[in-house]
Amino acid sequence: MGDATASSSSKTAELDAPLHALGFEIEEISPSRITGRLVVTPICCQPFKLLHGGVSALIAEGLASMGAHRASGYSRVAGMQLSISHFRSAGVGDTVLARAVPVHIGRSTQVWEVKLSKMDTSTLGEGPQIAEARVTLLCNLPVPDEMKSVGESLRKYSRL
Repeated sequence: MGDATASSSSKTAELDAPLHALGFEIEEISPSRITGRLVVTPICCQPFKLLHGGVSALIAEGLASMGAHRASGYSRVAGMQLSISHFRSAGVGDTVLARAVPVHIGRSTQVWEVKLSKMDTSTLGEGPQIAEARVTLLCNLPVPDEMKSVGESLRKYSRL
């Protein structure tokens, strides 16, 4: 069951340090989707003050990996392939919404689709899509004994 009292920032800090360092906030973790948001700041921009494509890829792989880890019963997963297309830009001050959903959950591989959109400031919902990624992960890998507790953080914040 999820820990409803944890802030999105502390949740992200515990689950994915690189995403947290960029200011990303994980919102929902469930079997059918992982969501979060990022307010674009200069730290995550390329020289033209637009969201760096590598940051979009980091978000995609991070969310897909969390989803695959949860979907595999908290077994270890490893990214095998990441493909991302960028359609529009997001600039400093924009809020980017991210949503990852499973496309295929198999015994040894999973495929996740991750969509990134600008937040529509009038509705606070999804606005124009800025990027879409597909992440393929090897799953159900053995978890080394010294890493058995890794899944506990994700389990703590997951909703049924």
